[in-house]
Amino acid sequence: MRKRENYPAPVTSDNPIEMRAPPLVQLKRQYPDDRAMQISHEAIYRSLFIQSRGVLKKELLAHLRTQRQMRLAKGAKAGHGQGQIVDMISIRERPAEAEDRAVPGHWEGDLLTGANDTYIATLVERHTRFAMLVKLRRKDSAAVAAALAHQICKLPEELRRSLTWDQGKEMARHHSFTMATDVQVYFCDPRSPWQRGSNENTNGLLRQYLPRGTDVSRFSQSQLNAIAMWLNQRPRKTLDFETPAEKLQAVLR
Repeated sequence: MRKRENYPAPVTSDNPIEMRAPPLVQLKRQYPDDRAMQISHEAIYRSLFIQSRGVLKKELLAHLRTQRQMRLAKGAKAGHGQGQIVDMISIRERPAEAEDRAVPGHWEGDLLTGANDTYIATLVERHTRFAMLVKLRRKDSAAVAAALAHQICKLPEELRRSLTWDQGKEMARHHSFTMATDVQVYFCDPRSPWQRGSNENTNGLLRQYLPRGTDVSRFSQSQLNAIAMWLNQRPRKTLDFETPAEKLQAVLR
């Protein structure tokens, strides 16, 4: 058994950046049984986009983490290089325990693109939604496999079961990653980002901290760890308004 990492404790008011729950979460907590005092994300978006005929005004745009004027259709994504990967194992062969999120240790991963052809890797654990960010020196498959293996090997064995990725060429050396970590890689179907839904959602949240057009190479691994910590201390509706950090701590007890 490898020594466990010290994962971040929840942020308190003594921290330099105090984390506040989003307004929708605050309403849910304050009025849990009063439907009239709650509203969905979709209702807010629909109202804003209808009023502005589908394009947000600059004063509203500044408050969106994506900084995107036009709303994308669900599942739409700007893709990156795809290519035939040797000996891929399909997501359809992923164990049932990964599919239903019942057992921790199954991860989803992707690359987050920055300015000037810079990238970081993002990893999200399916059971807890706990996220890790990995600094990449380069995007080639050897560098990506080595960086991911280095990060995954820091985890206790019970959190190292599988990794789901898309068919981007950066994962061409998945065998090297699996040999170093004993973690099997499963590949999504082409153009199917919803098969890594937790990772896609997390990448969207990350744009609040790493806006589009940011050169992500200027961030150290320590700085990326801090961003991941802030993200992991945000309450999630899908976790009954617990945080990913709290869920992970419960798993590791």
